[in-house]
Amino acid sequence: MKKIILLLSILSINFCFAQKSILQSGPMVGYCEMKEAVIWLQTNKNSTIKVDYSTTDNPSKVLHSENYTSSKEIGYTYHIILDQLQPGKKYNYTVFIDNKKVILPYETSFSSKKLWEWREDAPDFTVAFGSCMYINEPEVDRPGKPYGSGYTIFESISKKNPDIMIWGGDNTYLRESDWDSKTGIYHRNTHSRSIKEIQPLLAKTQNFAIWDDHDYGPDNSDRSFYNKQITQKAFKDFWANKYYGMNPNQNEGVFSTFTWGDAQFFLIDGRFFRSPEARITGAKTMLGTTQFEWLIDALSASEASFKIVVIGGQILNTVLDSENYSHFPEEKEKLLQEITANKIKGIFFLSGDRHFAEMSMMPRNNSYPIYDWTVSPLTSGVASQKVLKEDNKYKVPGSAFVQHNFGTISFLGTQENRQMKLTLFDANGSELWNKTILKKELQ
Repeated sequence: MKKIILLLSILSINFCFAQKSILQSGPMVGYCEMKEAVIWLQTNKNSTIKVDYSTTDNPSKVLHSENYTSSKEIGYTYHIILDQLQPGKKYNYTVFIDNKKVILPYETSFSSKKLWEWREDAPDFTVAFGSCMYINEPEVDRPGKPYGSGYTIFESISKKNPDIMIWGGDNTYLRESDWDSKTGIYHRNTHSRSIKEIQPLLAKTQNFAIWDDHDYGPDNSDRSFYNKQITQKAFKDFWANKYYGMNPNQNEGVFSTFTWGDAQFFLIDGRFFRSPEARITGAKTMLGTTQFEWLIDALSASEASFKIVVIGGQILNTVLDSENYSHFPEEKEKLLQEITANKIKGIFFLSGDRHFAEMSMMPRNNSYPIYDWTVSPLTSGVASQKVLKEDNKYKVPGSAFVQHNFGTISFLGTQENRQMKLTLFDANGSELWNKTILKKELQ
C-alpha cells in the first residue's frame, strides 16, 4: 500500500510539473480593484485555465474563476477575471491548467483595493518603477558585446515587496527580425516575458505598463510606424492595464489612468500620436490632441493628493535630445501652462528611456516646483558617462547615476503629514539615493 501511495504521489508531482511546462510565462497580477482583479498568464499551447483564490484570513473559503481558453491568434495569453473580491483583503491564488494544479516555487498573491476614504487616513503603499528591459537572444542580436545583462535586478525588486510595479517603457526590445511581422512581434514579447528571474515579481505584485519606442516599433519610432496596430494589439494581449485609450472600440493608443490610495497614476502614450522628427510642416506633437485634452481634463478633475504622470521620455530636461520633450517645445510649454492655469496640485512626472537616472526640478513663480524623476535602465546597456555633464539647468545635484537601477516611491504618513519617499537602488537592491517630498510641498 505504501508503494502504491508513493507511486501515486510521484505521478501527481510529475503531472504538476508537466502542467508547469505548458506555462510559458506568468502568472502576473494585473489591475486590482475593490471587487475585481485580473491574473494574466501565457501558455505554449491552447489549454483550459482557471484560478482558485482565497483570502489569507479565511483560506478555507475557496473562490473560483471561470474557465478560460486562448488561441495562437493572441499568443496563447489569458486575462483571468476574479470577480468575487472584498475590499482591502489579501488573497492567495492558484493556477490550474487543464484542471491540474500548477506548483510554483514562489508566492502567488494579490491585494484588493482598500475602502478607506471618509473612514481613515490613506493607506501606506509602495510603487516600484523601472524602464528599458533588454533580454538577449544571440541569434538575432547585433554582433559584439551583449546589450542586455543583470537580470537578477528583477529579484532585487521583488525582495522590496512593492504593492505595484510600473513598467516605464521599452519593456521589451523589438529587433530587426521582429517589427515587420505579427509573428516577430509576438515572439519578442513572449521571449522577454519568459525569463525565470522576472516571474516572482510578476506573481505577487500589481503590474501596469506604458510603452516607448522599442516595444512600440523601431528605435525612435513615431505615428508613421506601419505596424503600430499590431504592436498595440500585442501590448494589450501581454499586459493587464485597466483599459487602453478612451474608446475600447477604437485604435487610439494605450494611455490610461488608475488610482491606489491617495495617488492617481496617468499612463501616457508618447509614441502612437508622435510627429515624425524629420517632418517640417504641420504642428509638432508628442501626445496628440485627443490624449493631450484627456490628460488635462483628468488632471483637473482628479482629487488625488499625488498625481503621477508616467511617460517614456524626460519632460523637464532642458537639453535637446531625441528622447525628451524639448523636441516639442510648443506642446511642452502648453502642457506646463495648462497645469498652472488650471491650478493643478500634486503633479509629479516619472520618466525613463535615457539609460541613466536623474531628478529634475523646475521652480515656478507663485506655485510649487515640478519634479521629473528619470529611472533607467533595468537591464539594457547604460548611457555614456558624458550624460553626467549635460547642461540640464533643472538637474538636482547628486541625483544622476549611470548604471542599472530601479526606483521605489513609498506613499507614507497621516493626512496632515503625507509624503512621497523616493529611493533609487542599484541592481543588487542597495540604495544609491533618496529624497522625500511632502504633500504640502506640491500644493
